[in-house]
Amino acid sequence: MKALHTFDIGLDKLSNKQHEYDFELNDAFFAHFEQNLVNGGNLKAHVTLDKSELLLNFTFHITGTVRLTCDRSLEEFDYPIDTKQVLRVRYGDEEVELDENILQIKHGAQKLNLAQHLFDFIGLQIPMKKLKPEFQQEIDEDDSDDDILIYSSSTEPDNDSDDDDDEPADPRFAALKKIK
Repeated sequence: MKALHTFDIGLDKLSNKQHEYDFELNDAFFAHFEQNLVNGGNLKAHVTLDKSELLLNFTFHITGTVRLTCDRSLEEFDYPIDTKQVLRVRYGDEEVELDENILQIKHGAQKLNLAQHLFDFIGLQIPMKKLKPEFQQEIDEDDSDDDILIYSSSTEPDNDSDDDDDEPADPRFAALKKIK
């Protein structure tokens, strides 16, 4: 985990203004996380920090490719990532994640490690079904408006039961029908 110290932001020495950081996210970065989502990658992360007395606003811009395993062919392929994410950090009495994009750290915290946040933001960009581009093209070509209509449910009432519209389908509702 020593290599993840390169993702530490020293908060105690920063003045209240905007700061910018650049990080390289490669295979060594992904090897530090126990996961089977990403096999590796080559990404660049540009992080902008707006620091004030009570709040830290991080803006992440992550671009590059990650290496995924195709769910259909089990072959590896490169998947492009280009995302912008925001993380807000405020000071409080304890360290706690208040929301998916809001973090609270203790007063006097000297550093904040961004490695897990970078990994999470990348993970959010990976599709549930990981398919190589040629397989994804096949699916996109097969999907058409006609196919969607086959699976949609009809909202029109049956014409066969026009004369039964006044009678409820369930006899238990007959008493309720008389209340009208």
